[in-house]
Amino acid sequence: MVERLTRFVDEQEWGFGWVSPERPRLRITSHALLADGGVWLVDPAEGDGVEDRIRALGEPAGVIQLIDRHSRACAAFAQRLGVPHHEVPARSVGPFETLPLVRRSLWRESALWWPERRVLVCSDALGTVPHYFTLDGERLGVHPLLRLTPPRRLARLAAEHVLCGHGAGVHERAAEALTEALAHSRRRLPRLLIELPAALRLR
Repeated sequence: MVERLTRFVDEQEWGFGWVSPERPRLRITSHALLADGGVWLVDPAEGDGVEDRIRALGEPAGVIQLIDRHSRACAAFAQRLGVPHHEVPARSVGPFETLPLVRRSLWRESALWWPERRVLVCSDALGTVPHYFTLDGERLGVHPLLRLTPPRRLARLAAEHVLCGHGAGVHERAAEALTEALAHSRRRLPRLLIELPAALRLR
């Protein structure tokens, strides 16, 4: 049985993130965002103390699942908290705008944009896990399978915070990190492919 020992990240006045103990090398990360008087969960995974912290932050408003390939504990949280479960939304949800990123038969993913706080939330498209999403010197990286076709539309958002589904987010010079990740994703792909097999063995 996996011990639900939770590490909290991305601590801000408007929310927080937590890293699941499962598959620690991939740093499965979830978020709770306080917006418009309610708490919205994004791609939540289970973890000790998480639900208490959610309720302490505010009244739960909804669960947003940004990717179809893994539902994590989205349905379970929605049921326990008595809130709607929004699966890979294509339209705005509450105070958030949604941006479709991937529309493939086995992979549908949307990003979440919170214009009031200039917060961008991505599930798998962007991440900060070393040797899987990022290389030395990179603070943010594109998913290996999207590096040839990165979601360049995200660069126009001028984000102040980028939250990821894998790894802690970027909170300093986030727009710069995002622009660089998108601009250099193709050029750096060969080097990533060299490092990726070792990273996958450690998952």
